[in-house]
Amino acid sequence: MKARIGIVKESKNPPDKRVPITPVQVDIIEELFPNVKVVVQDSKKRCFKDDEYEYLQIPLSKDVSDCDILLGVKEVMPDKLLANKTYMFFSHVGKKQPYNRNLLKTILNKNITLIDYEYLTRPNGSRIVAFGYWAGVVGAYNALRARGDSTNSFSLKPAYKCHDLDEMYAGLRKIALKPLKILITGGGRVASGALETLGALKIRTVTYKEYLNHNFDEPVVCQIEPMHYVKRKDGVPFEIQHFFANPEMYESAFKPYQKVTDIYISCHFWDPKSPKFIEKDDFKDPDFKISVIADVSCDINGPIASTIRASNIEEPYYDYNPQTGMEEPAFSKESNITVMAVDNLPGELPRNASRDFGRDLIKHVFPALFANDDDGIIERATIAKGGKLTPKFAYLQDYVDDKE
Repeated sequence: MKARIGIVKESKNPPDKRVPITPVQVDIIEELFPNVKVVVQDSKKRCFKDDEYEYLQIPLSKDVSDCDILLGVKEVMPDKLLANKTYMFFSHVGKKQPYNRNLLKTILNKNITLIDYEYLTRPNGSRIVAFGYWAGVVGAYNALRARGDSTNSFSLKPAYKCHDLDEMYAGLRKIALKPLKILITGGGRVASGALETLGALKIRTVTYKEYLNHNFDEPVVCQIEPMHYVKRKDGVPFEIQHFFANPEMYESAFKPYQKVTDIYISCHFWDPKSPKFIEKDDFKDPDFKISVIADVSCDINGPIASTIRASNIEEPYYDYNPQTGMEEPAFSKESNITVMAVDNLPGELPRNASRDFGRDLIKHVFPALFANDDDGIIERATIAKGGKLTPKFAYLQDYVDDKE
């Protein structure tokens, strides 16, 4: 397939600094796919500067209207969309997000083919590209940073002010944690990223039984998955596939962890039909111990009642008053819970996150995009084509028509 690829300037505000393809990766793409040429729309906001692309003789242009396929990271604003093109970005329309209804309408009206990164999957359903690992890496770091700020025991540079992961971890290794318990929920890429960060401090990992039943004279971390934090209402033993298919048949078993945890890092996927982790009344329990909640999953008004809004990279923290259920300034009262709910955490380490993302695109997605899509990778991720929703995403029609 002969194609001209355009890397678009991020148009969502505030602009994301990540890129789908790094300067070095452009050369790799053009070597692997000789019929593909890459053009980069100039931007002052990227983590990779324009002169890094220019140095490698990659064309820069304000106008990418002569490109066939346009790649971004976050949503392209409706007024920036070019008609009759193919776009790839995270559109955030698949769950009928109200704030992006107009985006999908515009895509259909402009006869745009939309391929959404979120739905690029293997035949078994596993995702091919994602930034989740880096959300976990930064989320755990922000949790530790909050602990230091709230106790005045140590100070860490914000991740977004670090040049890259190496600098972030170098600073992290300089701190010393007092004995405390850190809990991680989830078992996927996000959780593995969080564990990677805690591993930089060589924090001991303990089992859920040890975590619940023992005190330690050192910092420890425990990772739990659904079989640990939910149970069937009818008393039948837990079975993971049954839980995924019937989350409404389960109730929370999380309360014991609330009584022994100092820092909670949420890295789980949550279905609205499944039990909640921490409800408003739980915070009022005299035995409730958690002082920092890093909600990496960031489900607003979801499983963790203290996540009442998303925060941002420059101001990542706010306090939750357990008695009033209201937000207060970060670190304002010792009795409050400090919440970190940044919804674009990978943007704090954009260079590292972009390299990983681009590597997966080149290895697993571009062969299907530019050659043969025998496994249906591109087909499964195509939300709109020819001015219509594709059959897989036909359920979004009511959303488009303002009927929901």
